[in-house]
Amino acid sequence: MNNLYDMIFKRKSFHLFRNIGNEHISEAGLKDIENYFNELKPLDSNIKVKMKIVKEGAKCHRGQEYCILLYSEKKDNYLQNIGYIGEQLDLYLVSKNIGTLWFGIGKVEEKELDGLDFVIMIAIAKVDSSDKFRTDMYKSKRKELSEIWSGDYYLDIANIVRFTPSACNTQPWKVESKENELTIYRYRKQGKRGIMPKDRVIYYNQIDIGIFLYFVELCLEHENIKYDRELFKEEDHESEMNLTATYKIKNKEV
Repeated sequence: MNNLYDMIFKRKSFHLFRNIGNEHISEAGLKDIENYFNELKPLDSNIKVKMKIVKEGAKCHRGQEYCILLYSEKKDNYLQNIGYIGEQLDLYLVSKNIGTLWFGIGKVEEKELDGLDFVIMIAIAKVDSSDKFRTDMYKSKRKELSEIWSGDYYLDIANIVRFTPSACNTQPWKVESKENELTIYRYRKQGKRGIMPKDRVIYYNQIDIGIFLYFVELCLEHENIKYDRELFKEEDHESEMNLTATYKIKNKEV
């Protein structure tokens, strides 16, 4: 867990895999990715998920070696669940000097896998040096803290989780902080969608909020803060504010 926390500061989205050297992901490396995926912690253990690594069969012309295709059964919070699981994999790959790109607009030939629907892909390629990853996360363009975080609690955590990756950098989250609770919403500002097709903003932002929840939990656990999490079903996807989760904070470990 701590190793994945450290990867928050290293990871970046490789929008193009260029000048990354001539190293390749080995067959053993691919098997390791598959094994690791099977051990990942889901946001909701009642949702079935699968992954498949392909060299061909995915339209993603970014210079990647492989694409990881993520599949899920469609249940409440299945998109949030994929984001939560996929980000664990993302950070693990970074720890292996494998560059990543969440690629929402990619197309696949295999739209179903063992009865599960394709959700999103992550493009990957081996990178020959850690220097080609992010060296100063704080230079990344993100919203001001006041735009996403209200209240004066857990600001050290807030200043890290605001660097969570999101589709077209939409950063669709707001957090209300109290001494004993964090309340997290998926926030959708009307008319703000970057280059995303209008009909896909809500879809991708639900994946994004799952990624955000994983960042929050990594930071809480890094600070030895115990919590109880409660997840909520979105009642109206079109709403500006959708309650996603609450974290009831327990006493910190000494």
